[in-house]
Amino acid sequence: MRHKPRTRAKVMIVDQGVDIVGDVHACYDEFTELLQRLGYQRSHDGTYRHPGGRKLLSLGDITSRGPHSLKMLQFFIRHVAAGLAEMVDSNHGWKIARWLDGRPVMLGHGDEKVADEFQQFAQEYGTKRASHLKEQSRRLLFSSPSHMMLYYRDSLSVVAVHAGIRDDYIGKETPSIQSYCRYGDVAGTGVDGRPIRRDWAAERVKTEPLIVWGHDPRPQPERKNGTLNIDQGCVFGGMLTAYRFPEDELVSVPARENYSGMAETPLTRYRTENR
Repeated sequence: MRHKPRTRAKVMIVDQGVDIVGDVHACYDEFTELLQRLGYQRSHDGTYRHPGGRKLLSLGDITSRGPHSLKMLQFFIRHVAAGLAEMVDSNHGWKIARWLDGRPVMLGHGDEKVADEFQQFAQEYGTKRASHLKEQSRRLLFSSPSHMMLYYRDSLSVVAVHAGIRDDYIGKETPSIQSYCRYGDVAGTGVDGRPIRRDWAAERVKTEPLIVWGHDPRPQPERKNGTLNIDQGCVFGGMLTAYRFPEDELVSVPARENYSGMAETPLTRYRTENR
C-alpha cells in the first residue's frame, strides 16, 4: 500500500466560464458528443479545448458500469495535467482508487468492468504500459478533492460536489466530510441492500452558493433550495448533462443505450416513487 495524496477541498477560478459535467460512468461516446455541443474543439495534441478559455469540471464517477472506463481515465489524466479540467472525488472513484492501491476491496456495482478493461489493456499493450496507466489513474483518483469551490469575480458562487454537502462543511476537511461528499447523507441500508439516503437538499436553508451535485440519478436536472442535480443516469439509458456557469444553462445529450444491462435502474425506481 502506498501513501495517497490527501483529499481536500479546492478553489477554482472560473471567470472565463466552466462546464460542470454530471456522472459519466464510462459513457465516453456521449461525453465527447457533449463536449462538442458545449463548443470544445479537439486540438492537434488530442486535447479538447474551448476557444473561450472555459474549463471542464467533472462531478466524478467517470468510470464503472459503462463500456469505456479507461478512455475516461486517460482523458482526465491528460486534461487535468494540462490545466484544462478538474474532477472531484466520488464513491466509485474512491473504490477504484483503493483497488488500484492494492487494498482488499470488493469490486461490484459495475466496478468489476474497470478491472476487466485493465486486463484487456494489458493483453493488447503489455503489462508495463498497463501498470503505468494504473499508477496514473491511482494518482488522479486519490488526488481529486472532496469538493470544489468555484469563485467568479472574487465571489464564491458555486460548490461542485459528487453526492452532497452541508453548508457548514464547505471549505472544511475531515474524514466524515469526505465521506458525506462521496456518498451523501446516508441513514443506513435498506432490506434490498441499497443505501437509505436522506434528502439533504430538501433540508437546506441557505440558497447561496449554488451547490451542483450528482450521484443520485433523476430523469431531469432538478433544482431545489439552491442546489442542482445534474446526474441524469446516462449509463442507465438517460442523459448526460452539463451545467454552464455563469450562463446558468443546462446542456444534455441522450444516452445511446442502457449500458448497465439492468431492467430496474435508479431512473425507473425514481419514476415509480415519484408518480
